[in-house]
Amino acid sequence: MNLIRCCLSLARRSPSHFLNISSSQTLASPSSSRSKLITFQTMVSRAYTTPSHPSGRLLFRQLFEKDSSTYTYLLADVSHPDKPALVSFPFHVKLIDPVDKTAERDLSLVKELGLKLIYAMNTHVHADHITGTGLIKTKVPAVKSVISEASKSKADFLIQAGDKIYFGDLFLEVRSTPGHTLGCVTYVTGDGPDQPQPRMAFTGDALLIRGCGRTDFQGGSSHELYKSVHSQIFTLPKDTLIYPAHDYKGFTVSTVGEEMLYNPRLTRDEETFRNIMENLNLPYPKMIDLAVPANMVCGLQDLSAKPVEAISN
Repeated sequence: MNLIRCCLSLARRSPSHFLNISSSQTLASPSSSRSKLITFQTMVSRAYTTPSHPSGRLLFRQLFEKDSSTYTYLLADVSHPDKPALVSFPFHVKLIDPVDKTAERDLSLVKELGLKLIYAMNTHVHADHITGTGLIKTKVPAVKSVISEASKSKADFLIQAGDKIYFGDLFLEVRSTPGHTLGCVTYVTGDGPDQPQPRMAFTGDALLIRGCGRTDFQGGSSHELYKSVHSQIFTLPKDTLIYPAHDYKGFTVSTVGEEMLYNPRLTRDEETFRNIMENLNLPYPKMIDLAVPANMVCGLQDLSAKPVEAISN
């Protein structure tokens, strides 16, 4: 159950320059109609920040919402070379998994860092909380929303497997990981000498630390989830850092190698995994009847009237 909130401008990237695009245009690279490049750009009013990734280029923050145990992730390229001749200093920034209850906190952080919030991106339709996208759009009307096409949700831009989400010279690769819901995707930092190492995978509810998302609603399938994790996540380098959308036991990060060894569900064969998932006997999600309809329209149940009340009630 994930969302990516992005402080960025969406553009189509060519080898020599960036082209601005409107929401009605297809996002495509010159070489392939399916290899779409989504470029997010942000203007930052001051140059100071504290990079927290060993590469020194990636600013990374992990934030937490306690009621739904949801993580929100902030990523920024703090050393992008294309710096305009302005008083402001450009950071290229992305925010992953916002929640309505902490939208003010996140907007405050964006303001403190001097960012201009332009895009919000969901990784799938959440059932345990209302995404912060809608509330953010009421506070910052220029913000545009992004979600996977497979989610069948409304958004300004729809993404598919294989797309690349650029923030500065860094990017996230979109991997389709259905099973928890039909529209789940995992975002993985880029591979290559100019990208942060070790890689990072934002797995949403597909893969949790020593667990996984449930598969008994929203088009869930234990077969699809097992296949998704083993083919799209466990094939990553073993030192790839795993950052899930939730944790209920106080864990903050794992690795692909750890989960391949110690995940009590996904280390089993598929038949055993399916039996485990079919016998979890989990309660009906208390927020699902409110959250899913709201999140199908990016966190707003009624786009025409009083959207803030619709989120906060």
